[in-house]
Amino acid sequence: MSDIMKMCPNSPAKALHADSRFSTLLGQKAWNGLPAAIRRRFGKRLSGGASIAYQGKVTSMKMNLAGKCLAQIARLVGAPLPYDLSSVGQPAVVVVTEDATSDGQFWIRQYGRATSFPQVVHSLKRFSGPTRLEEYVGFGIGMALRIEAEANALLFKSDHYFLQVLGYRLRLPRLLSPGALVIGHHDLGDGRFVFSLSLTNRLFGELIRQDALFNDSKE
Repeated sequence: MSDIMKMCPNSPAKALHADSRFSTLLGQKAWNGLPAAIRRRFGKRLSGGASIAYQGKVTSMKMNLAGKCLAQIARLVGAPLPYDLSSVGQPAVVVVTEDATSDGQFWIRQYGRATSFPQVVHSLKRFSGPTRLEEYVGFGIGMALRIEAEANALLFKSDHYFLQVLGYRLRLPRLLSPGALVIGHHDLGDGRFVFSLSLTNRLFGELIRQDALFNDSKE
C-alpha cells in the first residue's frame, strides 16, 4: 500500500478543476440533493495525468458459493471482483487518475489480504456509450452504468455488459451476464465515506458483497 501512496501523492489544490460530468448525468435536481461532501468528491476534475488517493480499510465482505466460483473465474481476466474474505480488516486504497488522452478516469483499487500480495483492481471509467458512462476492466470486457441518487449516497448500477472484439461492440444477453452490479458511495460525514459493491444474480441471489470505509484525502 505504501508504494501506491508514494507514487500517487495527494494532488495539490491547483490540480483541481470544476467537473460537471457526473452532475450532468444525474440531473441538477438530484445532484443538488446529495450531501455536499459527495458533490465535492465527484464535482472536481484533476489535471490530465494527476491522481488523488483515498485510504481506508475493508469493513465487511461475504460471498455465497456461486459468488466464490465467479470471483475465482474472473481472476483469469484481471480479477475485477473481490475474491479473498481475508481482506476484511485489511488496508484499502483507491487511486483516481484523470486520463490525459481521453475524457475518462483510471481507477485503481487495492485491497489488503491476510497473506500474500494485496488484490489490485484496474478499471477505466469512460463517459461514452448508450448510457454515457461505462466501466472498462480490460480483456475487451466492459459494463454500461447508470447513476442514481439516494439519501446520502450516489449509486452506480449496471445497465448491461458488453465485449469489444476487433472494433465491434457486442452486448451480452441478460442470461449470460453475471448479475446486477451496484456500486455505492455512501457519505458518513466528518470526511468519511463507505464504498460498497453488491453483485446479485436472479438465480443465485447476492453473489458478492463488500464494504470498505475511506477517509477524504488531504488536498
